[in-house]
Amino acid sequence: MILSLESQAPAIKVQNWLRGEALANFQPNYVYVLEFFGTSCPHCVAPMLNLTQLQEKYRDRGLEVVGVAADEKAATADQAHANLDAWLTKNVPKLNFRVGIDCSGEMEKLWKEASFSFGVPFSFVVDRDSRIAFIGHPTDLDDVLPHVLEGTWRSSDQAKAFERGRIAKGREEALMNPILDKFNAAIEMEDWKTALPAIEEAIALTPDDIDLRMTHVETLLYKMRDMQTGLAVLRQLVRDAIDRNDQEWLLSALDQLFNPEEYDYTDCPSVERLAMGKELSEHILALTGLEDEVKAPYYRAVAPYYYESGDKARAVELLELALKLAGGLPLPDNIKQPVLEDWLQTLADYKGEEARSGDVCVVPRTNISSGATPKGGEDEPG
Repeated sequence: MILSLESQAPAIKVQNWLRGEALANFQPNYVYVLEFFGTSCPHCVAPMLNLTQLQEKYRDRGLEVVGVAADEKAATADQAHANLDAWLTKNVPKLNFRVGIDCSGEMEKLWKEASFSFGVPFSFVVDRDSRIAFIGHPTDLDDVLPHVLEGTWRSSDQAKAFERGRIAKGREEALMNPILDKFNAAIEMEDWKTALPAIEEAIALTPDDIDLRMTHVETLLYKMRDMQTGLAVLRQLVRDAIDRNDQEWLLSALDQLFNPEEYDYTDCPSVERLAMGKELSEHILALTGLEDEVKAPYYRAVAPYYYESGDKARAVELLELALKLAGGLPLPDNIKQPVLEDWLQTLADYKGEEARSGDVCVVPRTNISSGATPKGGEDEPG
C-alpha cells in the first residue's frame, strides 16, 4: 500500500530509544516530525540541528520531533547503539527531542519503502489526527510546518501538487535504483560492456538527466574508446544542449570537449571536437540578456575552445572578462576566492606569463603537456 498525503500514519516500530521517552503511538492534537537520519550521512547533521530549533520554536503549538536511525551498519546491535550515542553527543549536543534506533528493517519498510522514499535525511510530518501531512526533504520543513500547525496545509493546492511530484519522482527512483546498482557494480569491475546497456536503460527512463547523459559519453569515449559511437552520442548531447538552451547542459557539453585533466583525448579526432566546440561557443556568446553570474562561467567555459583552436588572444580576453565579472559577484569569500584563483591560474597558463588580480599573483604551470588545454578549477560561481 502506498503511503502518501492523507494516509493513516504507520506504526512506530523503533526497537530502542536512546534519547527521550518511548513513544508507542501518535497522540491526538500533536503534530509530529519523524526524521530519518544516519550516522554515516554527512548531510544529516545540519537538518538535525535545525530540528532542535524547530522543536524549541513550535513546542508550545504541539510539535514533537522524533529522530529515527533505521539504517545503521555495525557488527552488533550494541555497537550500532554506541555509534549512534557517540554521534548524537558530538553533533547534536543540545538535542531536545526523542531519538530511536531500529535495526530490524521495520521502520524502513513501513515508512520509506511504502512511500517511495530513498536515502537520508528524510522527513515525515504526521498531523494532529495521525494522518500524513508531508513527506519530503527536511529543507522544506521551515516552509511547510507553519501551515501544518495552522491546519491549512493538507487541503492546499500546494500540498497536493508537491505530493503528485514526489510520488512521480519516487516511482521513477524505484525503477531506476536497480539499474544504477547494476551499473555501479559493473564500473567497479571495469566491466564496460555490462555498464553500457545499464546506463542506456537508465537514460531511456529519465532522458532529461544530464548526469546520465554525461556518463553515457564518458563510458563510450573514454572507457570503451569507441570513438565512432561515442562521438555520435556526444554530437547528440551538443545538439540537445543547444536546443534546450540550458546552462547546465551547455557547460556540461563543453566540459566533455575541453577537459584534458579529466579525459584522454588521444584517440578523439581534434577536428570533431573543435567543430562541436565552435558550435557551442558561438551559440553561448550569441546569448543576450544574461546576468553576470551566468556570463562569468560561460566565458570561462568557452575560453578553452578558442585557446585550442589557435585564437589565444580571444581565449585570454574571455578569461579576463570572466574574472572581472566573477570578482563583482556577491559570493562568500570561501566560495569565490578559490574559483578566482583557479581561473587566474588558467589565465597565466594561456598567456605564458604571470597573471595578477588584486593581491593574488600566479605564474604559468610548467607541467602541462604539449597541445593540452590548460585548465583551472572545477567549481564555478553561479
